[in-house]
Amino acid sequence: MSLRNDIPISDELIAAHGLKPDEYQRILDLIGREPSFTELGIFSAMWNEHCSYKSSKRWLRTLPTKGPRVIQGPGENAGVVDIGDGNAVVFKMESHNHPSYIEPYQGAATGVGGILRDVFTMGARPIAAMNALRFGEPDHPKTKHLVAGVVAGVGGYGNSFGVPTVGGEVNFDARYNGNCLVNAFAAGLAKTDAIFYSKAEGIGLPVVYLGAKTGRDGVGGATMASAEFDDKIEEKRPTVQVGDPFTEKCLLEACLELMASGAVIAIQDMGAAGLTCSAVEMGAKGDLGIELDLDKVPVREERMTAYEMMLSESQERMLMVLRPEKEEEAEAIFRKWGLDFAIVGKTTDDLRFRILHQGEEVANLPIKELGDEAPEYDRPWRMPRRHPDRVELAGEHPSLDDALLKLLDSPHLSSRRWVWEQYDTLIQGNSLQIPGGDAGVVRVEGHESKALAFSSDVTPRYCEADPYEGGKQAVAECWRNLSATGAEPLAATDNLNFGNPERAEIMGQLVLAIKGIGEACEELAFPIVSGNVSLYNETNGVAIMPTPTIGGVGLIPDWSKMARIGFAGEGQTILLISAQQEWGTHLGQSIYAREYFQNTEGAPPQVDLKVERKVGDFVRALIRESKITACHDCSDGGLAVALAEMAMASGIGAAIEAPAGSALQLAERFFGEDQARYVMTAETQEAAETVRRRAEELGLAVHTLGTTSGASLKLADARAIPVDELKAAHEGWFPRFMRNEIEY
Repeated sequence: MSLRNDIPISDELIAAHGLKPDEYQRILDLIGREPSFTELGIFSAMWNEHCSYKSSKRWLRTLPTKGPRVIQGPGENAGVVDIGDGNAVVFKMESHNHPSYIEPYQGAATGVGGILRDVFTMGARPIAAMNALRFGEPDHPKTKHLVAGVVAGVGGYGNSFGVPTVGGEVNFDARYNGNCLVNAFAAGLAKTDAIFYSKAEGIGLPVVYLGAKTGRDGVGGATMASAEFDDKIEEKRPTVQVGDPFTEKCLLEACLELMASGAVIAIQDMGAAGLTCSAVEMGAKGDLGIELDLDKVPVREERMTAYEMMLSESQERMLMVLRPEKEEEAEAIFRKWGLDFAIVGKTTDDLRFRILHQGEEVANLPIKELGDEAPEYDRPWRMPRRHPDRVELAGEHPSLDDALLKLLDSPHLSSRRWVWEQYDTLIQGNSLQIPGGDAGVVRVEGHESKALAFSSDVTPRYCEADPYEGGKQAVAECWRNLSATGAEPLAATDNLNFGNPERAEIMGQLVLAIKGIGEACEELAFPIVSGNVSLYNETNGVAIMPTPTIGGVGLIPDWSKMARIGFAGEGQTILLISAQQEWGTHLGQSIYAREYFQNTEGAPPQVDLKVERKVGDFVRALIRESKITACHDCSDGGLAVALAEMAMASGIGAAIEAPAGSALQLAERFFGEDQARYVMTAETQEAAETVRRRAEELGLAVHTLGTTSGASLKLADARAIPVDELKAAHEGWFPRFMRNEIEY
């Protein structure tokens, strides 16, 4: 179809742009006339779900976003948190789900590129990346292809750009068969007095286009990401962007050099909806108008229309408001880095968004209303089905050794080494902990002892059974993983992935998950400072599992005292710290119940946030005082899997002495997924007694599990499993699955 500006506006064209009839009427009321074709595209871009958050912003406002360390919360390209000594950590997580399902390599690669730009647009140099990936069931014909392409795309972009990937998640479930999830996280370091924002200031100032040229890739990408899939999914391939990490690396260096020159007044990444969204946001935030002349925009394709240029999502581009007296210096910097620099417009005082193309005005719209007057819905929602508190597991329970080996050799709990070894985890030379532990840890360059810890977490099966408890648990587990290294959890970013919000049951999942997230962030002093909502993740009416991913950042004052998960030596006492008198009790929604009994019933484990806070604060204090030698939180697979991971990380075995009990009781103790639990080791009996005494003073329980020794893990009366056998099981599943992987 031609994309000229004189195309008549029809009902079909309006629907193709993702606009409902009442939304189109709202446009007519706002501008008092029929929009041009380019204007229709601009409204479609600004009012779609991906950019306007029209179904979620009512609930997002309820999240805690402030704290003593928070410099910038939601509303900018990324959140900013003070880490002391004049430094700040800048971070955010965003989705690239729809593009990655259509074109896995480029979809994932440009997801990484986009989140890196969000960080360095604020003036920060990226120091760490993570990704949270969800794929369909392993036997689905498309899963292997998606895994291969997405992992290659994440690695291809991040490795080339030069940022270490220090953590993340990979899950498989049939509910992602038609819609994989690719959530990308990035963090950077900046000076607290040199943070850059997107609010334009000053009238008649140059609006400058920076970076790569504009092409036709990604036209309509944001609108595509705001609709569910159907059988015509392949027709959406042209809406996927194409990335170039080497150009982005040059863009990073040029932007940071330009920022240091004092030339920048405001800067905005051209992400979703490209030139449209970046220009509107800069002008609207500053209560200014913006005028753009598209004839001055650098393009890489011939005869591009105004519509295409305004909605292109070509990568590695920035928009900036510049100090006029610095124009020559700024252009010289970008030319030096081999990048385009073009003055494409100016700021105005009339609050209008004007677009000129080939001497003709093709758009003239009220700039504030493009963002501020976007529809906001209070969609109806309903409570999900309540699951029974206790799950009944009918049938014979396996031996503890057989159960553990099977879980370690399953899609759920197998090692993700095949994935993260394709990422550069050590580039920049500051990585202290790489994937495989509780959290990734990176030194704060230039500081003698500080480090930052990063973790990404959510348990979708919990969220499916109880979105409120699942939302709480996602925050609590992220907070635990940071605490288990000795880090003080500072703040979080969220990536809320759900199905179609126009369905009351899906909207109910979103509302309740946000309620749970908000309550947990409040109680744990863990504010949300940035984030992303990704809705309409479903194909032919089948929605993904509710997946509100939480990415967290923590501060370690002295990295020489941080904890790792591997046993530190033989003859050390193994302790389980929690607030309950039983080792474990809860098998509802557990991996054990699903893998052995195909049971998906039962409520997820309850999250007592006050207990989480008390236990986590206690564990962190022990780590910082060097009272313990290793630490690991209990999560998927329960206590048995946590112990196995500690043994495999060190090559040291353990003998675990359990009270006598029935097969069900043993399963609950070793595979229950009760919350607020940490496994740790003390070097001596005296140290263990000190831990026990201090825990009792706080009303916490300390269980002595056994002693580290030898090269086998023995759980109660089960067969002693050699650590090498544990490793073989744990490391075996992913390479077997991906053997002869499909070309991407």
